[in-house]
Amino acid sequence: MPLAFAAARLADSRQRLALSAGEIDIIARRWGVLAAIEVKSRPNFATGAAAVLPRQQRRIARALETFLAMRPELALLALRFDVMVVEPRRLPHHLPGAWRSDC
Repeated sequence: MPLAFAAARLADSRQRLALSAGEIDIIARRWGVLAAIEVKSRPNFATGAAAVLPRQQRRIARALETFLAMRPELALLALRFDVMVVEPRRLPHHLPGAWRSDC
């Protein structure tokens, strides 16, 4: 189910969360899910959807582990890694569960 930003609560109020392990563009909580969302601005959907490489995925997963250590009350939520693709003159496209991690 796509993330409805009006119904999701940001888990951290900073626009982009920079941690020693990496950076997360958006962390949102909805029901029992905590989503780490990477935002990619690309000229088309295909390049945006493929833009998060395995190295970036690992860095984002490490950053989420660091965030959860700081916010242990969120550690029991189901974790999800999403991508939000922003194209010129189009609404953003949300890809829930774009990849999996073992964190």
